[in-house]
Amino acid sequence: MSDELLDSSSNPSDLAFESAIRPQSLEEFVGQEKVREQIKLLISAAQIQERTPDHILLAGPPGLGKTTLAMIIAHESKNSLRMTSGPAIQHAGDLAAILSSISRGEVLFIDEIHRMSRNAEELLYLAMEDFRVDVMVGKGSGATSISLDIEPFTLVGATTRSGLLPNPLRDRFGFTANLDFYSDQELLQVVTRASKLMSVTVNDDSLHLIASRSRGTPRIANRLLRRVRDYALVHSNGSISLSEVEKALDLYEVDDLGLDRLDRLVLTTLITKFEGKPVGLSTLAVAIGEEQDTIEAVVEPYLLRAGLLARTARGRVATAAAHKHLGLSGPSLDQGLFED
Repeated sequence: MSDELLDSSSNPSDLAFESAIRPQSLEEFVGQEKVREQIKLLISAAQIQERTPDHILLAGPPGLGKTTLAMIIAHESKNSLRMTSGPAIQHAGDLAAILSSISRGEVLFIDEIHRMSRNAEELLYLAMEDFRVDVMVGKGSGATSISLDIEPFTLVGATTRSGLLPNPLRDRFGFTANLDFYSDQELLQVVTRASKLMSVTVNDDSLHLIASRSRGTPRIANRLLRRVRDYALVHSNGSISLSEVEKALDLYEVDDLGLDRLDRLVLTTLITKFEGKPVGLSTLAVAIGEEQDTIEAVVEPYLLRAGLLARTARGRVATAAAHKHLGLSGPSLDQGLFED
Protein backbone atom coordinates (compact mmCIF):
# COMPACT_ATOMS: atom_id res chain seq x y z
CA MET A 1 0.00 0.00 0.00
CA SER A 2 2.70 2.50 0.93
CA ASP A 3 4.68 1.93 -2.26
CA GLU A 4 1.60 2.16 -4.43
CA LEU A 5 0.43 5.39 -2.84
CA LEU A 6 3.76 7.12 -2.49
CA ASP A 7 5.87 6.06 -5.45
CA SER A 8 4.68 7.91 -8.51
CA SER A 9 6.97 5.88 -10.76
CA SER A 10 5.55 2.52 -9.76
CA ASN A 11 2.84 2.37 -12.40
CA PRO A 12 2.73 3.96 -15.89
CA SER A 13 -1.03 4.44 -15.64
CA ASP A 14 -0.52 6.31 -12.36
CA LEU A 15 1.93 8.62 -14.11
CA ALA A 16 -0.61 9.35 -16.84
CA PHE A 17 -3.29 9.94 -14.23
CA GLU A 18 -1.18 12.37 -12.21
CA SER A 19 -0.08 14.17 -15.36
CA ALA A 20 -3.71 14.67 -16.39
CA ILE A 21 -4.69 16.30 -13.10
CA ARG A 22 -1.44 18.21 -12.52
CA PRO A 23 -1.96 22.00 -12.09
CA GLN A 24 -0.51 24.08 -14.90
CA SER A 25 -0.14 27.43 -13.11
CA LEU A 26 0.38 28.92 -9.66
CA GLU A 27 -3.29 29.95 -9.64
CA GLU A 28 -4.41 26.35 -10.14
CA PHE A 29 -1.96 25.00 -7.55
CA VAL A 30 -3.77 24.32 -4.26
CA GLY A 31 -2.09 24.93 -0.90
CA GLN A 32 1.40 26.20 -0.03
CA GLU A 33 0.04 29.72 -0.29
CA LYS A 34 3.11 31.50 1.09
CA VAL A 35 5.46 29.50 -1.15
CA ARG A 36 3.34 30.30 -4.20
CA GLU A 37 3.50 34.01 -3.42
CA GLN A 38 7.27 33.86 -2.96
CA ILE A 39 7.83 31.99 -6.22
CA LYS A 40 5.53 34.36 -8.10
CA LEU A 41 7.54 37.31 -6.79
CA LEU A 42 10.85 35.73 -7.84
CA ILE A 43 9.59 35.07 -11.37
CA SER A 44 7.97 38.49 -11.77
CA ALA A 45 11.10 40.31 -10.59
CA ALA A 46 13.25 38.31 -13.01
CA GLN A 47 10.93 39.13 -15.91
CA ILE A 48 11.01 42.85 -15.09
CA GLN A 49 14.83 42.76 -15.00
CA GLU A 50 14.98 40.53 -18.09
CA ARG A 51 17.11 37.87 -16.40
CA THR A 52 16.74 34.26 -15.40
CA PRO A 53 15.03 33.64 -12.04
CA ASP A 54 17.23 32.76 -9.08
CA HIS A 55 17.93 29.11 -8.31
CA ILE A 56 15.20 27.53 -6.16
CA LEU A 57 15.37 24.66 -3.68
CA LEU A 58 12.11 22.86 -2.92
CA ALA A 59 12.29 20.90 0.34
CA GLY A 60 9.68 18.72 2.00
CA PRO A 61 8.23 15.22 2.33
CA PRO A 62 7.24 13.24 -0.78
CA GLY A 63 4.00 14.00 -2.59
CA LEU A 64 3.57 17.68 -1.69
CA GLY A 65 4.03 19.03 -5.21
CA LYS A 66 7.75 19.69 -5.72
CA THR A 67 7.81 18.31 -9.27
CA THR A 68 4.60 20.13 -10.12
CA LEU A 69 6.03 23.41 -8.86
CA ALA A 70 9.16 22.91 -10.97
CA MET A 71 6.97 22.49 -14.06
CA ILE A 72 4.96 25.56 -13.11
CA ILE A 73 8.13 27.64 -12.58
CA ALA A 74 9.24 26.81 -16.12
CA HIS A 75 5.77 27.55 -17.49
CA GLU A 76 5.35 30.83 -15.61
CA SER A 77 8.82 32.03 -16.61
CA LYS A 78 8.04 31.06 -20.23
CA ASN A 79 11.05 28.77 -20.50
CA SER A 80 11.59 25.10 -21.31
CA LEU A 81 12.13 22.48 -18.61
CA ARG A 82 14.76 19.78 -18.44
CA MET A 83 14.30 17.07 -15.80
CA THR A 84 16.76 14.68 -14.21
CA SER A 85 17.46 13.23 -10.75
CA GLY A 86 20.32 13.06 -8.29
CA PRO A 87 20.79 9.28 -8.54
CA ALA A 88 21.20 9.63 -12.32
CA ILE A 89 24.10 12.05 -11.89
CA GLN A 90 26.89 9.94 -10.45
CA HIS A 91 29.81 11.48 -12.33
CA ALA A 92 30.82 15.07 -12.98
CA GLY A 93 30.77 14.26 -16.69
CA ASP A 94 27.06 13.40 -16.50
CA LEU A 95 26.26 16.85 -15.19
CA ALA A 96 28.71 18.58 -17.55
CA ALA A 97 26.95 17.00 -20.52
CA ILE A 98 23.61 18.36 -19.34
CA LEU A 99 24.88 21.85 -18.53
CA SER A 100 26.88 22.27 -21.74
CA SER A 101 23.78 21.64 -23.84
CA ILE A 102 21.40 23.78 -21.82
CA SER A 103 19.67 26.66 -23.60
CA ARG A 104 19.39 30.23 -22.35
CA GLY A 105 16.80 30.64 -19.59
CA GLU A 106 16.08 26.91 -19.40
CA VAL A 107 14.90 25.49 -16.08
CA LEU A 108 16.89 22.47 -14.93
CA PHE A 109 15.01 20.35 -12.40
CA ILE A 110 17.06 17.91 -10.33
CA ASP A 111 14.87 15.68 -8.18
CA GLU A 112 16.43 14.11 -5.07
CA ILE A 113 19.32 16.50 -5.47
CA HIS A 114 20.78 15.33 -2.15
CA ARG A 115 21.68 12.03 -3.83
CA MET A 116 24.08 13.53 -6.38
CA SER A 117 27.72 12.47 -6.24
CA ARG A 118 30.14 14.83 -4.50
CA ASN A 119 32.15 15.39 -7.71
CA ALA A 120 29.00 16.47 -9.54
CA GLU A 121 28.03 18.78 -6.67
CA GLU A 122 31.39 20.55 -6.86
CA LEU A 123 30.92 21.08 -10.60
CA LEU A 124 27.47 22.47 -9.93
CA TYR A 125 28.79 25.16 -7.56
CA LEU A 126 30.59 27.00 -10.36
CA ALA A 127 27.73 26.50 -12.80
CA MET A 128 25.17 27.99 -10.41
CA GLU A 129 27.32 30.96 -9.46
CA ASP A 130 29.23 31.91 -12.61
CA PHE A 131 27.43 29.93 -15.35
CA ARG A 132 30.66 28.13 -16.16
CA VAL A 133 31.93 24.56 -15.96
CA ASP A 134 35.49 23.26 -15.79
CA VAL A 135 35.99 20.08 -17.78
CA MET A 136 39.04 17.86 -17.38
CA VAL A 137 40.55 16.69 -20.68
CA GLY A 138 43.02 13.84 -20.74
CA LYS A 139 44.31 11.66 -17.93
CA GLY A 140 47.18 11.58 -15.51
CA SER A 141 49.95 14.19 -15.67
CA GLY A 142 48.79 15.30 -19.11
CA ALA A 143 45.27 16.20 -17.96
CA THR A 144 44.23 19.82 -18.41
CA SER A 145 41.19 21.79 -17.28
CA ILE A 146 39.15 23.62 -19.89
CA SER A 147 36.68 26.28 -18.76
CA LEU A 148 33.43 26.42 -20.73
CA ASP A 149 30.84 29.16 -20.46
CA ILE A 150 27.25 27.96 -20.31
CA GLU A 151 23.98 29.75 -20.89
CA PRO A 152 22.29 31.36 -17.86
CA PHE A 153 19.74 28.90 -16.42
CA THR A 154 17.58 28.38 -13.37
CA LEU A 155 18.23 25.33 -11.23
CA VAL A 156 15.28 23.95 -9.32
CA GLY A 157 16.35 21.29 -6.86
CA ALA A 158 13.97 19.06 -4.93
CA THR A 159 14.85 17.17 -1.78
CA THR A 160 13.14 15.24 0.98
CA ARG A 161 16.33 15.42 3.04
CA SER A 162 17.58 19.01 3.00
CA GLY A 163 19.86 18.27 5.95
CA LEU A 164 21.98 16.05 3.68
CA LEU A 165 22.80 18.91 1.32
CA PRO A 166 26.27 20.39 1.88
CA ASN A 167 26.22 24.03 2.97
CA PRO A 168 28.08 25.31 -0.14
CA LEU A 169 25.33 23.89 -2.36
CA ARG A 170 22.45 25.02 -0.16
CA ASP A 171 23.86 28.56 0.05
CA ARG A 172 23.91 28.94 -3.72
CA PHE A 173 20.14 28.72 -3.99
CA GLY A 174 18.54 32.14 -4.07
CA PHE A 175 15.41 30.84 -2.38
CA THR A 176 14.52 27.76 -0.36
CA ALA A 177 10.85 26.79 -0.24
CA ASN A 178 9.94 24.53 2.67
CA LEU A 179 6.74 22.70 1.74
CA ASP A 180 4.52 21.58 4.59
CA PHE A 181 1.73 19.01 4.87
CA TYR A 182 -1.71 20.11 3.70
CA SER A 183 -4.73 20.76 5.88
CA ASP A 184 -7.86 18.65 5.41
CA GLN A 185 -9.59 21.67 3.85
CA GLU A 186 -6.81 22.09 1.29
CA LEU A 187 -6.90 18.37 0.50
CA LEU A 188 -10.65 18.67 0.02
CA GLN A 189 -9.97 21.25 -2.70
CA VAL A 190 -7.44 18.88 -4.25
CA VAL A 191 -9.78 15.88 -4.45
CA THR A 192 -12.75 18.03 -5.50
CA ARG A 193 -10.73 19.38 -8.43
CA ALA A 194 -9.45 15.89 -9.31
CA SER A 195 -12.94 14.37 -9.20
CA LYS A 196 -14.18 16.95 -11.70
CA LEU A 197 -11.25 16.34 -14.03
CA MET A 198 -11.89 12.58 -13.75
CA SER A 199 -15.66 13.10 -14.35
CA VAL A 200 -16.37 11.24 -11.12
CA THR A 201 -19.63 11.94 -9.30
CA VAL A 202 -19.01 11.88 -5.56
CA ASN A 203 -20.78 13.65 -2.71
CA ASP A 204 -19.18 16.12 -0.29
CA ASP A 205 -19.16 13.71 2.67
CA SER A 206 -17.22 11.15 0.66
CA LEU A 207 -14.70 13.76 -0.48
CA HIS A 208 -14.27 14.93 3.11
CA LEU A 209 -13.54 11.36 4.21
CA ILE A 210 -10.94 10.85 1.49
CA ALA A 211 -9.26 14.16 2.35
CA SER A 212 -9.15 13.36 6.07
CA ARG A 213 -7.33 10.07 5.45
CA SER A 214 -4.75 11.38 2.99
CA ARG A 215 -1.92 12.03 5.48
CA GLY A 216 -1.76 15.69 4.54
CA THR A 217 -0.41 14.74 1.11
CA PRO A 218 -2.04 15.65 -2.25
CA ARG A 219 -0.46 12.72 -4.09
CA ILE A 220 -2.03 10.29 -1.65
CA ALA A 221 -5.37 12.12 -1.81
CA ASN A 222 -5.47 11.72 -5.59
CA ARG A 223 -4.41 8.07 -5.39
CA LEU A 224 -7.09 7.29 -2.79
CA LEU A 225 -9.70 8.96 -4.97
CA ARG A 226 -8.62 6.74 -7.83
CA ARG A 227 -8.74 3.60 -5.69
CA VAL A 228 -12.21 4.56 -4.46
CA ARG A 229 -13.37 5.13 -8.03
CA ASP A 230 -12.04 1.70 -9.03
CA TYR A 231 -13.79 0.06 -6.10
CA ALA A 232 -17.07 1.73 -7.00
CA LEU A 233 -16.77 0.67 -10.65
CA VAL A 234 -16.39 -2.96 -9.62
CA HIS A 235 -18.87 -3.12 -6.75
CA SER A 236 -21.55 -0.50 -7.40
CA ASN A 237 -21.48 0.42 -11.10
CA GLY A 238 -19.50 3.59 -10.40
CA SER A 239 -21.80 5.03 -7.73
CA ILE A 240 -19.58 6.49 -5.01
CA SER A 241 -21.38 6.74 -1.70
CA LEU A 242 -19.93 7.29 1.75
CA SER A 243 -20.34 3.58 2.41
CA GLU A 244 -18.40 2.69 -0.72
CA VAL A 245 -15.57 5.03 0.29
CA GLU A 246 -15.37 3.45 3.74
CA LYS A 247 -15.28 -0.04 2.26
CA ALA A 248 -12.58 0.90 -0.28
CA LEU A 249 -10.36 2.53 2.34
CA ASP A 250 -10.82 -0.45 4.61
CA LEU A 251 -9.80 -2.76 1.78
CA TYR A 252 -6.60 -0.77 1.25
CA GLU A 253 -5.93 -0.72 5.02
CA VAL A 254 -6.15 3.05 5.44
CA ASP A 255 -7.38 3.79 8.95
CA ASP A 256 -9.12 6.80 10.52
CA LEU A 257 -5.88 8.79 10.80
CA GLY A 258 -4.75 7.89 7.30
CA LEU A 259 -2.17 5.39 8.55
CA ASP A 260 -1.46 2.46 6.27
CA ARG A 261 0.06 -0.94 6.93
CA LEU A 262 3.66 0.30 7.05
CA ASP A 263 2.85 3.15 9.43
CA ARG A 264 1.10 0.80 11.83
CA LEU A 265 3.91 -1.75 11.49
CA VAL A 266 6.47 0.85 12.59
CA LEU A 267 4.42 1.90 15.60
CA THR A 268 3.42 -1.63 16.57
CA THR A 269 7.04 -2.81 16.38
CA LEU A 270 8.18 0.03 18.64
CA ILE A 271 5.47 -0.71 21.19
CA THR A 272 5.48 -4.50 21.24
CA LYS A 273 8.81 -5.85 20.02
CA PHE A 274 10.91 -3.19 21.75
CA GLU A 275 8.52 -2.69 24.67
CA GLY A 276 8.29 1.07 24.18
CA LYS A 277 12.04 1.64 24.57
CA PRO A 278 13.93 4.03 22.24
CA VAL A 279 15.09 2.32 19.05
CA GLY A 280 17.74 3.42 16.56
CA LEU A 281 16.73 3.91 12.93
CA SER A 282 18.94 1.12 11.58
CA THR A 283 17.64 -1.34 14.19
CA LEU A 284 14.05 -0.40 13.42
CA ALA A 285 14.63 -0.80 9.67
CA VAL A 286 16.01 -4.30 10.14
CA ALA A 287 13.17 -5.25 12.49
CA ILE A 288 10.45 -4.40 9.96
CA GLY A 289 12.40 -5.31 6.81
CA GLU A 290 12.30 -1.84 5.28
CA GLU A 291 14.92 0.62 4.01
CA GLN A 292 16.08 3.34 6.40
CA ASP A 293 15.44 6.02 3.76
CA THR A 294 11.83 4.91 3.39
CA ILE A 295 11.22 5.13 7.12
CA GLU A 296 12.94 8.49 7.49
CA ALA A 297 11.61 10.20 4.35
CA VAL A 298 8.16 8.63 3.92
CA VAL A 299 6.90 7.26 7.23
CA GLU A 300 8.39 9.46 9.94
CA PRO A 301 7.39 12.96 8.77
CA TYR A 302 3.67 12.31 9.04
CA LEU A 303 3.90 10.24 12.24
CA LEU A 304 5.91 13.04 13.85
CA ARG A 305 3.40 15.65 12.71
CA ALA A 306 0.50 13.55 13.97
CA GLY A 307 2.16 13.20 17.38
CA LEU A 308 2.38 9.42 17.11
CA LEU A 309 6.17 9.17 16.98
CA ALA A 310 8.96 11.03 18.73
CA ARG A 311 12.69 11.24 18.15
CA THR A 312 14.71 11.09 21.33
CA ALA A 313 18.39 11.33 22.09
CA ARG A 314 18.50 7.54 22.18
CA GLY A 315 16.16 6.62 19.34
CA ARG A 316 12.58 6.53 18.08
CA VAL A 317 9.66 5.97 20.46
CA ALA A 318 5.91 5.64 19.97
CA THR A 319 3.98 8.24 21.93
CA ALA A 320 1.01 7.75 24.23
CA ALA A 321 -1.23 8.85 21.34
CA ALA A 322 0.12 5.96 19.25
CA HIS A 323 -0.63 3.50 22.06
CA LYS A 324 -4.19 4.83 22.26
CA HIS A 325 -4.76 4.83 18.49
CA LEU A 326 -3.59 1.24 18.11
CA GLY A 327 -5.27 0.07 21.29
CA LEU A 328 -1.99 -1.26 22.69
CA SER A 329 -0.79 -0.95 26.24
CA GLY A 330 2.84 -0.29 27.03
CA PRO A 331 5.20 1.45 29.39
CA SER A 332 4.76 5.19 29.78
CA LEU A 333 7.25 7.40 27.99
CA ASP A 334 10.11 8.88 29.94
CA GLN A 335 9.89 12.57 29.10
CA GLY A 336 13.55 12.98 29.95
CA LEU A 337 14.42 11.00 26.83
CA PHE A 338 13.21 13.71 24.47
CA GLU A 339 15.60 15.99 22.67
CA ASP A 340 15.32 19.74 23.13
